[in-house]
Amino acid sequence: MSGSGGAMRVFPRPVTFVTGNAKKLEEVRAILGQSIPFQSLKLDLPELQGEPEEISKEKARLAAVQVNGPVLVEDTCLCFNALNGLPGPYIKWFLQKTGHEGLNNLLKAYEDKSAYAMCIFSLALGPEDEPITFVGKTPGKIVPARGPTDFGWDPIFEPEGYEQTFVLPPPHPFLSNLYHTRLRLRYQKLTPIYSSHLALKSLRLDQFFSQ
Repeated sequence: MSGSGGAMRVFPRPVTFVTGNAKKLEEVRAILGQSIPFQSLKLDLPELQGEPEEISKEKARLAAVQVNGPVLVEDTCLCFNALNGLPGPYIKWFLQKTGHEGLNNLLKAYEDKSAYAMCIFSLALGPEDEPITFVGKTPGKIVPARGPTDFGWDPIFEPEGYEQTFVLPPPHPFLSNLYHTRLRLRYQKLTPIYSSHLALKSLRLDQFFSQ
């Protein structure tokens, strides 16, 4: 958005991106530039159960209460089609308990090794606001671990159309990660949505904008 002189308009209230990962904050800023100010904060949120999108929304609600302001949360899932979407949002704990080999063994009795990686972002403008959710999916399949093993479940997921797993070689930029890159267009919708929702809350944005 720009003012009468074509200058960039800047939103008055920073969005707290709930993460302790500096790389993720860099990605958000790389995609959205200065259109929305972001700050990062690591919060201790409870572990929830349910469908991935509902978990993400509830985390956003809880985070908005803690910071008393706008927040953005991210969740990633790995879903096996043969298991009707499991492990899904519980992939972190499955990985901790079984390791990469154990995750492969979950599909040992199935011919269907297909899966999809899912990345979910939920934006809540405040404690009383309903979160807005953005979902990105990348189809692929589960394979024996290849590449560095310190990237979570990435070494066992091979995206459709590629012959390498999700593990990023060190020289590659963070934005090369396929399922994050596919979120770009959805992510960029945050700017007009954030603007319109603040306007609906009767905030006089123009007094904060550069003219």
